[in-house]
Amino acid sequence: MSKLFSIGEVLIDFIPEQKGVALKDVVSFERAPGGAPANVAAAVAKFGHEASMITKLGHDAFGDFLIEQLRNAGVETDKISRTKEANTGLAFVSLKENGERDFSFYRKPSADLLLSKEEIDEKWFSEGDILHFCSVDLVESPMKEAHRTAVQFMKKKGGLVSFDPNVRLPLWESPADCRNAIHEFLPHAHIVKVSDEELEFITGIHDVDEAIQSMFVGDVQAVVYTKGAAGADLYVRDTKFESSGYKVEVQDTTGAGDAFIGGFLFKLLEAAATRENLVNVLQEYHKDILQFANASGALTASGKGAISALPNKTQVLELVDRD
Repeated sequence: MSKLFSIGEVLIDFIPEQKGVALKDVVSFERAPGGAPANVAAAVAKFGHEASMITKLGHDAFGDFLIEQLRNAGVETDKISRTKEANTGLAFVSLKENGERDFSFYRKPSADLLLSKEEIDEKWFSEGDILHFCSVDLVESPMKEAHRTAVQFMKKKGGLVSFDPNVRLPLWESPADCRNAIHEFLPHAHIVKVSDEELEFITGIHDVDEAIQSMFVGDVQAVVYTKGAAGADLYVRDTKFESSGYKVEVQDTTGAGDAFIGGFLFKLLEAAATRENLVNVLQEYHKDILQFANASGALTASGKGAISALPNKTQVLELVDRD
């Protein structure tokens, strides 16, 4: 059976129990497992496909908690190593009244950044698998080289590579460093997800269609442009497929974009997408794929936390069928 591999950060999100309060004024938090690549792996696993997480955690209680939560979500954790050299990463979140959020990260460095390229095994990957990653762990570190090696191995084995830049500027020395890292890895992906909040920053182009087309570099075959509650557009070569979002009562948008791409990649795994047939699969099944992905993101935004708010496949299909 084909499998999704996610590489990158797994951390604790501390979610405030009050909305509309600045981070400095939050009195109490609820801990939740998070980290964008982990959220995507958990989504794919909860929807019913195999998913594995590649990262490193600290030998601490937070690391124990995260492994427990990933296992509970169905994610394979045998490729997560542990270290005493750094602690597990933490992120404190403040929620605005509309559910949008701000982050404050604690990781200088966190354990995930210490994963080395030597710890990546080519034997893990097979044709039909998908490797997914984001930009947060592409800062200069051993983990950046681990990403590079994992991408090389997956492509060598004939698998697909998915990239969600997931821009988090507070984690970078400068916006230029973030943008340069994204541009460095972008050509090595087959599928790229980008949000309406990130597109102009990444490309430097204001016009949406022109900016999207500029992302078709290297091996990129498809770009998914997400627009929050408004849905998402899928660009495949010269063709654009539009989709609408689903109306829900938003509680917390943390992880909603990850649930979207998790749903998207789950449908590709379900359709046995490969490097050779990816374009055909997307052209033929774009409606079903985008509906499932949009519903996944919407349902996650209606709960609190990322992994803890993920729906299962039945719940997603019920929302799709209801509209």
